[in-house]
Amino acid sequence: MSDTPARLLKLLSLLQTPREWPGGELAERLDVSPRTIRRDIDRLRDLGYPVEASRGSIGGYRLVAGAAMPPLLLDDEEAVAIAVGLRAGAGHAIEGVDEASVRALAKLEQVLPSRLRHRVSVLQNATVPLTRGDGSTIDPRTLTTLASAATGRERLRFAYRSGDGTRTKRQVEPCRLVSTGQRWYLVAYDIGREDWRTFRVDRIGEPYATGARFTPRPLPVEGAGSDAGSRDTGSGDAATFLARSMRRMQPELRLDVWFGGPAEFVAARLPAHLGAPEPDGAGGCRLRASCTDSLEWVALRLALVDCEFSVQGPPELVAYLESLGARLTRAARPGDRNRPSGPEQGERRERGEQG
Repeated sequence: MSDTPARLLKLLSLLQTPREWPGGELAERLDVSPRTIRRDIDRLRDLGYPVEASRGSIGGYRLVAGAAMPPLLLDDEEAVAIAVGLRAGAGHAIEGVDEASVRALAKLEQVLPSRLRHRVSVLQNATVPLTRGDGSTIDPRTLTTLASAATGRERLRFAYRSGDGTRTKRQVEPCRLVSTGQRWYLVAYDIGREDWRTFRVDRIGEPYATGARFTPRPLPVEGAGSDAGSRDTGSGDAATFLARSMRRMQPELRLDVWFGGPAEFVAARLPAHLGAPEPDGAGGCRLRASCTDSLEWVALRLALVDCEFSVQGPPELVAYLESLGARLTRAARPGDRNRPSGPEQGERRERGEQG
């Protein structure tokens, strides 16, 4: 094989198989001399690939872990497997699957041949994930479109549905995608409203990059001692900006809950952002935490722990649980004539969005 770049790629592909390759076998596979293999190994090392050579009469080479992650070569099956796995994780805002995984998916799908993209889509459409239902399911293609536009500093257009059902068209300069563990959010500068906004990704439809580039604007930062609406021109963090936006849109709940079960049992069944309960020394545990989740969601998550629990606060959560408990009791007694003629109107809160 006289084409040096093609030979290096073939050599790298062989070395990425987790085994040691004798120099003679590599030379035979690539139809070159052992001396050429040694020179090619040196070229790979110069490119940042940590190739380790073993001593001995035969000698061998293997790719080992280095200080940095070098580019990888994937065959068709490996590329499809990784893309499907990333899509499955990205489509549900699972804790630990953050913007980095979406960026990786965007990069991979950008270079996948059309035949492999088709295979990924077929596999994705033919499988149904069993999720816990804590967050909204979204199309991974939406995430990759948003991530690619944010990375490439390209303006976006999309249709948006607000919490009250109002539909609008938006043009934005995307900053970052942020995952809360329940949902994905886009932090972006809204050109039409001339201000920063956060958008729930599951409410974004028909996103497409316009091709128009932009110079990133600094995220607003609340100055120390300033009022809630004032901003300075410093550069902020997207996750901090989203958290601040959520606090403004949704009152903070200060939870004080006792559970009649071991702390390890309860912690395994609660979302991580609520923190870890503390053992009470009598077989139970107590959770004291603050969150900006809705009353409805918190009430359901507490019930799903599947053990006895008692809410000491806040008062509005206690009241909602009483109302929910009465409603569930009536639902279990279909013959009860005292049930109300219409559904009870509970307060509904939308969180994490600025329209």
